[in-house]
Amino acid sequence: MANLPVRIAAAGLVLALPFAGGAALAQSPENPATISISAEGDATLVPDMATVSLSVISQADDTSTAMADNASAMQKVIAALKEDGIAERDIQTANFSVSPRYEQVKASDGSTQSEIVGYEVRNGLNVRVRDLAKLGAVLDRAVALGVNSGGGIALSNSDPSAAEDEARREAVARALAKAETLAEAAGVSLGNVLSISEQSSMPQPMMFARSDMMMAKAEGAPPIAAGENTYTITVNMTLAIE
Repeated sequence: MANLPVRIAAAGLVLALPFAGGAALAQSPENPATISISAEGDATLVPDMATVSLSVISQADDTSTAMADNASAMQKVIAALKEDGIAERDIQTANFSVSPRYEQVKASDGSTQSEIVGYEVRNGLNVRVRDLAKLGAVLDRAVALGVNSGGGIALSNSDPSAAEDEARREAVARALAKAETLAEAAGVSLGNVLSISEQSSMPQPMMFARSDMMMAKAEGAPPIAAGENTYTITVNMTLAIE
């Protein structure tokens, strides 16, 4: 596997040295002298899959018509997704709702009140596209068949473990290097690692708003730039010093 590009930053260095009389290093089994370090590692990967949210919104004067129109459109969308190679396990209903539509009308006495003028049905899907080369065409066809609202696209990696491990190794290496520098400057020696923990940071999804969906309907398949996902691992380490 090719080496992953890695960028590292380290911060939060704390040297805990209890001294007696300002000269002698004081140590006890109950309260050993320690060095605490935080270091961060990054690794990048090109996304290889996407999760897309697609919704069909239908409006009509009565609920039965709105639901029938919505069901017809959504059935066509799901059938098209399967024809485009999307597996059934990668198509999941995310939400479904039926709600009245209101308008403010003026009563005979001059007051205004809300009046039901129709009904709206929303049916949403989460779709996992495992071949990014198909993503633009999948969106274009879905919109043409009735999808008129979209919440977002999350570009991700099916297996980010290699990038996470690379970031993890580099974060640990940088933490140990900083600990060595601190110990040398303080005139002490490093002991065993007493504790180590980590936090991870996942890439943020790229949003694809409803206005973009409507534009896609007018202009054809939208171009999708995969870019890179950055996986970040922060390591917190405490070492004994002698």
